[in-house]
Amino acid sequence: MAEQPSNLPTAYDPKRAEDKWYDYWIEGGFFEAGKDPEKKPFSVVIPPPNVTGYLHIGHALDNILQDILVRWKRMEGYDALWLPGMDHAGIATQAKVEARLREEGVSRHDLGREKFLEQVWDWKEHYAQIIRNQWRKLGLSLDYSRERFTMDEGLSQAVREVFVRLYQKGLIYRGKYIINWDPATQTALSDIEVIHKEVQGHLYHMNYPLKDGSGSIRVATTRPETMLGDTGVAVHPEDDRYRDLVGKTVILPVVNREIPIVADEHVDAEFGSGAVKITPAHDPNDFEIGLRHDLPQILVMDETGTMNENAGPYQGLDRFQCREKIVDDLQEAGVLTEIEAHTHSVGHSERSGAVVEPYLSTQWFVRMKPLAEKAIQDIRSGEGVQFVPERFEKIYLHWIENIRDWCISRQLWWGHRIPAWYCTDCSETIVAREDPDHCPKCGGEHLHQDEDVLDTWFSSGLWPFSTMGWPEETEDLKRYYPTDVLVTGYDIIYFWVARMIFSGLEFTGTKPFRDVLIHGLVRDAEGRKMSKSLGNGVDPMEVIEKYGADAIRFMLSTGVTPGNDVRFRWERVEAARNFANKIWNASRFALMHLEGVKAEDLSLNGPLSTADRWILHRLNETVERVTAGLNRYDFGDAGQSLYHFIWDELCDWYIEFAKLPLYGDDEAAKDSTRSVLAYVLDQSLRLLHPFMPFITEEIRQHLPVEGDSITVASWPQSQSRFEAPEAVGEMEILIETIRAVRNTRAEMDLMPKQQVDLLIRAGEEAVPAFRNNEAAIRRLCGVDRLEVDPSLRRPERAMALVVTGAEIFLPLEGVIDIEQTIAKLEGERKKLDKEVERVEKKLANEGFVNKAPAHVVEEERQKGREYREKREKVVNRLKELRGE
Repeated sequence: MAEQPSNLPTAYDPKRAEDKWYDYWIEGGFFEAGKDPEKKPFSVVIPPPNVTGYLHIGHALDNILQDILVRWKRMEGYDALWLPGMDHAGIATQAKVEARLREEGVSRHDLGREKFLEQVWDWKEHYAQIIRNQWRKLGLSLDYSRERFTMDEGLSQAVREVFVRLYQKGLIYRGKYIINWDPATQTALSDIEVIHKEVQGHLYHMNYPLKDGSGSIRVATTRPETMLGDTGVAVHPEDDRYRDLVGKTVILPVVNREIPIVADEHVDAEFGSGAVKITPAHDPNDFEIGLRHDLPQILVMDETGTMNENAGPYQGLDRFQCREKIVDDLQEAGVLTEIEAHTHSVGHSERSGAVVEPYLSTQWFVRMKPLAEKAIQDIRSGEGVQFVPERFEKIYLHWIENIRDWCISRQLWWGHRIPAWYCTDCSETIVAREDPDHCPKCGGEHLHQDEDVLDTWFSSGLWPFSTMGWPEETEDLKRYYPTDVLVTGYDIIYFWVARMIFSGLEFTGTKPFRDVLIHGLVRDAEGRKMSKSLGNGVDPMEVIEKYGADAIRFMLSTGVTPGNDVRFRWERVEAARNFANKIWNASRFALMHLEGVKAEDLSLNGPLSTADRWILHRLNETVERVTAGLNRYDFGDAGQSLYHFIWDELCDWYIEFAKLPLYGDDEAAKDSTRSVLAYVLDQSLRLLHPFMPFITEEIRQHLPVEGDSITVASWPQSQSRFEAPEAVGEMEILIETIRAVRNTRAEMDLMPKQQVDLLIRAGEEAVPAFRNNEAAIRRLCGVDRLEVDPSLRRPERAMALVVTGAEIFLPLEGVIDIEQTIAKLEGERKKLDKEVERVEKKLANEGFVNKAPAHVVEEERQKGREYREKREKVVNRLKELRGE
């Protein structure tokens, strides 16, 4: 145990404690796994944050929940590994670095690939250190000796191994297909990197004239600029309206290209005119129709979204400028017959926000159906990953059952470069684990590597096992894989969770984790998503600076329920800080009475009071509730159970009862109370440690207990010897009595030092509670004469209080000026009569009830209920004072 003075300072200083104890934990190696092979392993891999900047409040929630689980399991005696690491985040990181270069008037092309990547690595190192510092500030118990990065040497080897294996199995292929193209970042995107938004646009109706002059066929589009790439018009083969037109030719307006009318079952004859324009290079459905009918594929814009040479007179225009110009030209030519308002879903880049362009491009793809089938079989077998809450399993299953091939190539420089080489001499494609120096087909040495890199999710999908050393059969892989639980938000189930499950099953033969705990987003107090535009974001580091790490940890973790969003409220952070102060002050009281006491001096074998046995029983119950809550991943329930035990029972009641023996003359009672107080405080700190690690370490280092750190102290266990239901029953009666008497004293404006008489008419079962604890009742209720008698009669002019199993009478003669008090209460009753009358009159007004907002009406009803309750109390007091 660290050398510490026995007394705590007057106030808790989070800044001093947090830096001191984190250094102590790291230097002591308390977070490092693998030290005891006899212990059962428990492992978690951190969802790797992107090296694009700072951790936000969502990261804080995610990391805090993981840390609670890891600290808890470490205390339960597991060999707990929490593996840290970061993601290179291809598009996002490259975009950040390019933006910084633009501010300097430089582009990546000015620098060249090698120099640009040097800049990105510098960026990565800078922000990786910032993230590590933020992990430190949050108090995360990470094993830094095993930290990984998605582009470190080992993970890069794993990525190449996976690519080669999938390619050799025919599950990775290269082809020319319609993909999602981001003109802003000029790279392909996977389907799940596209966010679909409802946009108010237009539907443009056009007549394409038949070549033979016999008429025209009507088509409609939301993107008239793409008509420049039309190579056909399609109708349904059973649509009688167009049966005679199939095989004929129309003239494409503006460019005057001849295009055929084809019949295809994909066409919806009920939508619009039943005829659709076919643009194979700019629409995924049109692409498939084009393949079936051997239609040409004409790209009419380049990678920046600018119209190209195939756009004829519109070459050089931005795609949206082209739309405006071509609409004007079509109207002038009499081809455009109608423009109607139309709300439709438009894809936007998840990274840049640009409108995504369906674009014909040569890319690399993963054939997903075979991988999905394994994942589906695994989860339906009942042996697959368990989702918490269970409802997310259906969402996951629905997606993988309808999965499409995954475009994995990205037109970037930052990332894992695709391990494919092309032979200039014979056009052979070579995919290999090692860089080739010649073509295996023709022996030629003129090879060039594919310029593209892999989607960042390709590497992060391997995270649970690549970080453990796969494809090598390392000791860590054998011991800690599969991992026990993944904690993540519902927003990346498709992006990441699904890919890890596919990859784990395919390459290790097992699921990558036992459980997936899904949590929601952190929203503001009004339930809105945090965003720069709303200005409602919260920096977790600012919260820590103001209130300390333990406050934000407790606030976020106890406000969460599995699968649901969390609302961030500053008042709840303040409440958590106040909770820390409450624990601190209670601990200062305890340590004041443990001055000079050593661990071996403490014993729970001495005579125990009712309060002692009660608090030990309640501790048992709290241990069980907290442990059960953590086992269910219900952090909110576990934390709230602990909060109420510490605040309401240990601090507010047990310490009050403990003051009697501690300030008394009975040395044996003092020793017993010290021992119980030390034990319960120590056990409470252990239960609280995963939630609030810093303050619990600070306090426990002052307690007379064994051990170097609370991080490796054993997790509390329920003790059958502490079961004392009879003590619980007695204490419930005592607490109820003390509350009732104190409330009555407050109503009567009695000074704390003013003594009163208390006469208790108790039932047989309640008598022991009062007679065994007379000293406590006298002290805590300010009582002079105390009489407990089952046959007591109620005195005249006495306050009557009813508690469980007893009636309590507080004689008023000589205690208060009865007539003056009656006069005061009569005045109060008249005021309440008026308020009740006012509210009832207001609620009887139909105009108010029908027109006022519902919450305003409900507020008035609530006021009415409160006024009536107060009036009833006043009336009862008046009866008692008058002896009625």
